[in-house]
Amino acid sequence: MSGESGLELDQYLPYRLSVASNAVSGLIARAYEDRFGLTIPQWRLLCVLAEDGGLSQVQIVARTMMDKVTVSRAAQGLAKRRLVGRSENAADGRSHVLSLTPEGRALHAEITPLALAYEAALIEGLALQEVTLLKRLLGRVQAAARQLSGEAGP
Repeated sequence: MSGESGLELDQYLPYRLSVASNAVSGLIARAYEDRFGLTIPQWRLLCVLAEDGGLSQVQIVARTMMDKVTVSRAAQGLAKRRLVGRSENAADGRSHVLSLTPEGRALHAEITPLALAYEAALIEGLALQEVTLLKRLLGRVQAAARQLSGEAGP
């Protein structure tokens, strides 16, 4: 039947990317939720703040491609656990800068080895050159998607 439309779902790249992302996110989400009580958005927020330092929610939205509501909920959950602190944004008095607290940095340091172990297990059957190529191609697909949607950015 798929020959009629020319679209085979299992060969359709956007579908394959979504299914692969959901499979990986689901696997990791269970581990982070069970062991650390974190959602995937909260984990992403922790990572971004660990890498980039203090950021506004607008900057986090741009960096993670998560929507504003998701970022806000993740930030609220992390703030309740005292993993993230809020301070006034000197550049824009209407927003706040989020940054990791010492507890947030400690939790990030505790989870990082697990995250790296999951990544290693996921790519175990791939050669280094394949992993490098996959990362480069994913970056190009992401850039093309941003360009098609009219967004600027890396």
